[in-house]
Amino acid sequence: MGVLRRERVEWKTPDQVRLMRQAGLVVADALAAVRAEVRPGTTTAQLDAVAEDLIRGAGALPSFLGYQGFPASLCVSVNDEVVHGIPGERVLEDGDLVSVDCGAVLEGWHGDAAFSVVVDGGSGAVDPADVALVEATEAAMWAGVAALATAGRLGEVGAAVEDSLVGRFGVVEGYVGHGIGTAMHQPPEVLNHRSRERGAKVRPGLCVAVEPMVTRGEPDTDVLADDWTVVTTDGSRAAHWEHTVAVLEGGLWVLTAHDGGAAGLARHGLAPAALG
Repeated sequence: MGVLRRERVEWKTPDQVRLMRQAGLVVADALAAVRAEVRPGTTTAQLDAVAEDLIRGAGALPSFLGYQGFPASLCVSVNDEVVHGIPGERVLEDGDLVSVDCGAVLEGWHGDAAFSVVVDGGSGAVDPADVALVEATEAAMWAGVAALATAGRLGEVGAAVEDSLVGRFGVVEGYVGHGIGTAMHQPPEVLNHRSRERGAKVRPGLCVAVEPMVTRGEPDTDVLADDWTVVTTDGSRAAHWEHTVAVLEGGLWVLTAHDGGAAGLARHGLAPAALG
């Protein structure tokens, strides 16, 4: 959503993090349900309906719907669309690269996460380079998340994301991760690349969304006439992964992962430090 203004960080108490976990689990459930429906012949509007039904059925509300006028509950971005794709009548085809971003608010607290996947209908249309992009973007997200365990400043997260990609792909710089809590987007910003800016302090009570956006080509982007959909300027395909993460006294808790981040953190020799 662009660069956030420098404003006061909302530090969370353990009880507030527990509330955010409930919102995070709604998002996790919604994304799991959507992922199960990603196949050739499904429309992006159908994916949106699956997510909205699940979110409302859990007693939560879609964070995206109506946000600054956004007309849907999901962002569904296909192929050269990086983020903020508006669901509609587009039919998914075998080999499409689909990125799905979802947010939910429950009892005033937000969760936000995203995944990317290549549609595989078994026809052989899947490009291994797209699969590699999806896997590298996910790995870069986990590198950024893991960096929170030892970081003194948020700038170390962006450095970890960039280092994970080691120059193989384009890292989109105009869109960033963000603080999250009683609002979906709040300070501090979380860059996905190295910067001279050290970033906000990292200490217990910080809750942020780490979300790298990565392309197979150049990182430059444009916005379509709908004023939402962000696409790569060179037409290359893009991927997007995101999790909401809480920094605790004993480590990290990935609030939008069903396992608290156990599988992803294990790649970096870490384990979730849940509050219970």
